[in-house]
Amino acid sequence: MIMADNLQGAPELALEWHRAGRGAALATVVQTWGSAPRRVGAQMVVSGDGQLEGSVSGGCVEGAVMLEAMESLEDGQGKLLEFGVSDGDAFAVGLACGGTIKVLVEPVGAVLSEDVLADLVAARAARTAVAYVCDGETGGGRLTTEGFEDRFRMDRSGVEDDGRFVAIHNPPLRLVVVGAVHIAQALVPMARIAGFDPFIVDPRSAFGSEARFPGETILDEWPDEAMQQIGLDARTALVLLTHDPKLDDPALHIALKSPAFYVGALGSTRTHGKRVERLEDAGFSANDIGRIHGPIGLDIGAASPSEIAVSIMGEMLRVLRKGA
Repeated sequence: MIMADNLQGAPELALEWHRAGRGAALATVVQTWGSAPRRVGAQMVVSGDGQLEGSVSGGCVEGAVMLEAMESLEDGQGKLLEFGVSDGDAFAVGLACGGTIKVLVEPVGAVLSEDVLADLVAARAARTAVAYVCDGETGGGRLTTEGFEDRFRMDRSGVEDDGRFVAIHNPPLRLVVVGAVHIAQALVPMARIAGFDPFIVDPRSAFGSEARFPGETILDEWPDEAMQQIGLDARTALVLLTHDPKLDDPALHIALKSPAFYVGALGSTRTHGKRVERLEDAGFSANDIGRIHGPIGLDIGAASPSEIAVSIMGEMLRVLRKGA
């Protein structure tokens, strides 16, 4: 199975540094102002010897957080830090005005359990969505996969009414595009900007080429084989753009049995009607077939390949955030 980008995040580095005997403290944004450069849930990790990775403010308060984190490593206490950010500092990192940022610091071992952190790292590696739930002022919590459906759907960490902080760890979003056509050339960069890791599937080498999709992951295999390699999970969208049943149908047979959050297929109403008939003949139920968004995309009157890509991107995000 092809996994998403394996770049280390703050939890992975925190576990590595702790186990290497360097000490590690995780600093997590629990509250911030307006349209801050770093969202609630953003993290950085600080080692006992003064190395830091990640960011909690885009540069405003990292130095102060590092010093507080090193003190936390010495006294073994979690702490909630609050910083007032001046208008000048805020403007320097792209904000119109200043405000307040709150950062929770948790030393690994003393407050954030090594076992909990190891389970979090394992869940992230396995593309399993989990929430870390802890005291919003002192830290030290547990993992859960239930109870925060809205937060999972919206990728939204935050403080609950009872003072608990919930850090959402969702797998990275992925987009599988079958058919390396003109629409795909517009859709793939849009998806990257929106935070998706794209995969392009097309056994026709003239279409799925590096020249047409520079720097992208291209699988020049039949879609059913590619689907098996990639693995369609609940954080994956599938978009079919070929119009060719020989390519689209095998992918649909796998997708409709998967938890992929979005399945869309290009084609007119007539084309989709024929697609439905083929799937019914193959034994798929009305509920299964009803998962397909076809004709694909929001009805915005899109005409050009780029406009169609915009309509697809909009529909994907609507389904992700609001449901089918």
